[in-house]
Amino acid sequence: MKRLQDRIAIITGGARGIGLATATRFAEEGATVVIWDVNPDEGQKALDTLSEKGLTGHFMPVNVTDGTATEKAAEAVMAAHGRIDILINNAGITRDARLVKMTSEQFDQVIDVNLKGVFNCTKAVVPAMIVNNFGRIVNTSSVVGLYGNFGQTNYVATKAGVIGMSKVWARELGKHRITVNAVAPGFIATEMVLTVPEKVIEGLNARTPLGRLGQPEEIANTYLFLCSEEASFITGTVISVDGGLTI
Repeated sequence: MKRLQDRIAIITGGARGIGLATATRFAEEGATVVIWDVNPDEGQKALDTLSEKGLTGHFMPVNVTDGTATEKAAEAVMAAHGRIDILINNAGITRDARLVKMTSEQFDQVIDVNLKGVFNCTKAVVPAMIVNNFGRIVNTSSVVGLYGNFGQTNYVATKAGVIGMSKVWARELGKHRITVNAVAPGFIATEMVLTVPEKVIEGLNARTPLGRLGQPEEIANTYLFLCSEEASFITGTVISVDGGLTI
């Protein structure tokens, strides 16, 4: 038996990076994967990537900042599959600047996607989980949400907020057999990170005890564990996956 056999899993921001790695890993473990992403072209590429590996998935164009859109998308998943078992709140953006340079627009954009988007998606799917008396919710935080980071007032605020919401929801939803956890990745070799200068990458590697960037698949495997039966008694926690960066 595969670890997520017949589970219905929604993955936000699932068209690339950690999200796509998660979609792939979950499909390998028997889940029906539904990718929510704002970019239809990237969504189709993600499905093509899955298909090349002999896997299947579904794509829905969803803007997580729009509460009405997330509600309708959740209703569509319910209509097609009858239930929602797993939600991976992975969608996120950055708009970095020092406090004195950061604009209100930059601040609001990141808050809308990274924090309000998590709220919208979770609120949309939780009623279905309550009816089914089962659910696994994993929210993507970051090590910077635990320790701060220069030039990321907006991003850090969202990632710290995600941890707080995860703990609240773990308390509220536990009686319905719904677990809620957060994962705090360190520096992961995604498209976003690999665009920074090579000297910066070298510096990150030097600061990390394991001496390298993490791989998207390593975060996906952590999500997989938290959504499996092996983690059925884990809720309200934050797991750092950072190669020892924050020791």
